[in-house]
Amino acid sequence: MTLQISLKFSPNSLVESGSYRLVELPVDLCNVIEPALNASDPLHLCIKGQRDEDAVLCTQDKTYSLRSVVLSNTILIVTPSPDDESTSVDIRDQVTNILELAPCVPKLQKLDSLLKGRVYDEGCIDVDDQVVGNKVTYDDARSSVQASDSELALALENRRILMINGELRPIAPSYLHHILELLLNLLVSLSLSHDAVSINELGLTLAEQHDVPQAVTTQVMAWFGTIDGDKCRLDLTAIVREIGLDILRNHRHEPVDQDTLLAKWRSGVGDSYESRLSLELLLGNYVTLHPSISSAAPVMKYFPASELPIEPQTRFADLFLARSRWTHEEITPFLTDIAVDTKERDKLILKYCRAITEEGTTWYMARTQYNG
Repeated sequence: MTLQISLKFSPNSLVESGSYRLVELPVDLCNVIEPALNASDPLHLCIKGQRDEDAVLCTQDKTYSLRSVVLSNTILIVTPSPDDESTSVDIRDQVTNILELAPCVPKLQKLDSLLKGRVYDEGCIDVDDQVVGNKVTYDDARSSVQASDSELALALENRRILMINGELRPIAPSYLHHILELLLNLLVSLSLSHDAVSINELGLTLAEQHDVPQAVTTQVMAWFGTIDGDKCRLDLTAIVREIGLDILRNHRHEPVDQDTLLAKWRSGVGDSYESRLSLELLLGNYVTLHPSISSAAPVMKYFPASELPIEPQTRFADLFLARSRWTHEEITPFLTDIAVDTKERDKLILKYCRAITEEGTTWYMARTQYNG
């Protein structure tokens, strides 16, 4: 015998119309949500976005874009009728589209605008020094920036943003450079092992001898090392990279030849650490202006991926205005922050570039002609 179900509109269907949304979950998000249903710790999902922004959904460590997709068929949202008839259901709403989720890179550009004019530099000797106006807290950034908590924490570290008395303040690159040189010099002069540096000892030394607040030193050591109790294992390569990056940063408008840059870099890190120098550490932060000249050192100019547009088409336009052609190794560091993985990055290259091969070298050129 065929079971017959009675359908009828809910008395509140007009009021409830448009109040339901269906979300299609990707596999990786299903694998997070399903175990959480029976776990003691609830799963926290958050939708972020202002009225003028496309909304995103954030888990603890990932960000997903939200896109409305029109369905070819209407889906009915139904619930059992309150009159306890087992064969009767009420139609609560009709859905003609679903929300599609797709992994995306976090939208961090708002972080820079929030913290504009709040730089903490060497003049801020007193850690209580504050800029004029309302301070920007972590909660302010968390509510405004479209990123998961993990992605936001990584962005604060990568952008070298200090937490000073509950206020977020980017450290001046030149001041950070100064502190890192002091750290390297102290490791040598005090014969300290970078594998287990006393946070308190180093912090006190920098405070007493160089007026660097301990709160600043501790956070800088956390950026460039791993904290374990009162000890820190410093990442010397990361420190050397940051010093080289600040030297390169001074050549935003005036190019520098490679040999001169390396000489300044060696001077900055000292003899004990010059073996760690490598131009590969600076990939994604400079453009080589004369790559075909073999009789002289290549000329380099500061050109950071972090300051390029986040929209792929505009990003590629800027890249090809800076250089008419790139090798795969040269261009990929400029795309890591706009692609969620290497597969998406390679799709972007195929979409916006055309490849030619000359003397065994593959070069990528613009599919569209960009005029400067």
